[in-house]
Amino acid sequence: MKNSKTSKVRLDKLLGSLGYCVRKEVTALLRDGVITHTDNLPLKSDTKVSHDEILYEGEPLDPPAGMIILMSKPSGLVCSHDDGEGRLVYDLLPSRWRLRDPKISTIGRLDKETSGLLLLTDDGALLHRLTSPKHKVPKVYEATLDRPLRGDETEIFASGTLMLNGEKNPCLPAKLTIIDETNVTLEIVEGRYHQVRRMFAAVGNHVIALHRSTFGNLTLRDLKEGEYRLIDAESLSR
Repeated sequence: MKNSKTSKVRLDKLLGSLGYCVRKEVTALLRDGVITHTDNLPLKSDTKVSHDEILYEGEPLDPPAGMIILMSKPSGLVCSHDDGEGRLVYDLLPSRWRLRDPKISTIGRLDKETSGLLLLTDDGALLHRLTSPKHKVPKVYEATLDRPLRGDETEIFASGTLMLNGEKNPCLPAKLTIIDETNVTLEIVEGRYHQVRRMFAAVGNHVIALHRSTFGNLTLRDLKEGEYRLIDAESLSR
């Protein structure tokens, strides 16, 4: 039994907001049987419907606004909406998702050469909350360095006194875990521009490979590079 309290909107507005088509195309799609009602009720483009009443090519609609995507970002992709910057992380998603309104955007960014856990959402409030410096969401990066550690990096990063070039405030304390002399993990609670790379540059080293393995309590689990899964908001606080 459907929830009678579910809000109803015009069919053409609903499908347009989810990126399936522009509103003027709905009549033709109805005529061709692409868009149907779960109970086979008659539909017109201006029929008021609930999200869960509509099928597109026989399948339930994509999630409504508030979608959260956890992606395993490959190196070489850009966290931008500008096609001029190269291949985008959004190219890994269904093409209609790029037409959704509200727009799907990344929660923070990984630079082009960094791989790993990336979150995307069309929830503006969630995006702001998870990127706001005051929330101090922990993130763990696996880094491969150009040359061996010199020995004092763990103490420096943990001190909360490290200054990055061009910054007015020092980095908050960060936890460095040494795997071997050129491979480490670094846990930070900020999201400054190219922060991990710049932290190692500040102590005379260079990051040659970087991968984000966790964001808050989230991990990639079994996701392969280029794959993604939908998660719910509760997953962010478990």
